Amino acid sequence: MKLKQHKPLLSPPLILFFLSPAIGELLSGSSPPIEFFTLFGFTIMTVLYGGGAVLCREIKVRWSKGIGSLLLLGTAYAVLEEGLMVASFYNPGWQDLGVLGVYGRWLGVNWVWLIELTIYHAIISIAIPVMLVELIYPSQQGKPWLSKRWFNAVSILFLIDIIGGLFLFSAFTGYKPTLSQIGFSLFLVGLFSFLSKKLDPNWARRGNKKIKSPLFLFFTTFVCVLCNGFVFWVLPNQSAQFLHPIILSIIGILINLIYLRYLIAFKWLESTEIHRFSLLAGSLAVLIILAFFQELDKTRPDNTSGMALVGFISIILLLLLRKKIKNRTKYG
Repeated sequence: MKLKQHKPLLSPPLILFFLSPAIGELLSGSSPPIEFFTLFGFTIMTVLYGGGAVLCREIKVRWSKGIGSLLLLGTAYAVLEEGLMVASFYNPGWQDLGVLGVYGRWLGVNWVWLIELTIYHAIISIAIPVMLVELIYPSQQGKPWLSKRWFNAVSILFLIDIIGGLFLFSAFTGYKPTLSQIGFSLFLVGLFSFLSKKLDPNWARRGNKKIKSPLFLFFTTFVCVLCNGFVFWVLPNQSAQFLHPIILSIIGILINLIYLRYLIAFKWLESTEIHRFSLLAGSLAVLIILAFFQELDKTRPDNTSGMALVGFISIILLLLLRKKIKNRTKYG
């Protein structure tokens, strides 16, 4: 029995356009509801995150690439946002840095922060929203979502946001990245884009191990995200005097590389949509739990009111998506 196909009320790129900032900024607590839902903040962040996610996904599809290339494009996006637009990779006084403005700073670069944010944006801001929307619309996987005209329009808006943001944040923070820092950022963007185009599209499809259960994938991904938070946030604040930044950075990178290597060893061609959903949900579960705690955190200088509601809505939406996947698997 096949369910009747209906034309979606909202197009996949439109959902992705709003989902990426909702996860990367709102759910993470980087911009709580009071900050996120302002005209200026909402416009800047949706064009930045949403435009970046849509373009990364569109480029990946047009190049006929896979998840590895999407992650590399997400890495290039991270450099555009944090290295070029807001310059947090270089600004020692960036508001979110804390001890990382000193710990791991060398040659004018906040290296520990750079590594952490690059991993974060590649996975949380880009890859996960793209994969979630493709789970919502499985028939649209592997297909371009934008016409040439829309692709050019989104690209122009995205570049205006990046370049305009560079001048705005320089004025707001009083920190202007040097030409060498701008050049280094552009070099990294070019490098990761080049690697993305060259990477074999079947890079993550050669595993020969039997896929684990969805519940197992959920919890292992959950633990991996927790380990990232512990390494990049807890350790610098608690053990900075005992643990060298290079050692900490190596540990953080190895955690992600080892888990990535573990994942690609599975036969993903034999996986179900619930397997992939569980992998994504395990990553977001950490942010959802933290959302509730952030509302109770009175030490933060910003207003975190509404974060518990954001977490609750996220749980509901994930459960609805899981139900939708289960139903179409049952009747498909």
